[in-house]
Amino acid sequence: MDKASRGKISYLKGQAAEDQIAAAYVRSGFDIVERRWKTKEGEIDLVAKHGSKIYFVEVKSSSTFETAVEQITPRQQQRIHDAALQYLAQKAGSLDTECRFDAALVDATGKIKVMPGALLSA
Repeated sequence: MDKASRGKISYLKGQAAEDQIAAAYVRSGFDIVERRWKTKEGEIDLVAKHGSKIYFVEVKSSSTFETAVEQITPRQQQRIHDAALQYLAQKAGSLDTECRFDAALVDATGKIKVMPGALLSA
């Protein structure tokens, strides 16, 4: 399989994992307000809202939950945080908006594990 095909498969797997996680958040009463929100600082996979609180969700899919969470590096967490600050400034109107940073994992069997507040928040 060539590099372009592997990239396309990886993209589609990521999209499917995001769809699965978004549906789980919606079932739990959240509104998904953004998907793949991008800035020059980074990208946030999902931005959800529940009441007045905003949730920044990083979605990772891998063979196991352990390997999925290992893919969220400190550098990536910093980029997510920086993008979230941009989001709060541009979309929420205040950096003081209550928020949480979640890791949402999907394993090879399609099981979901949400880790509330697992990512750095400051």
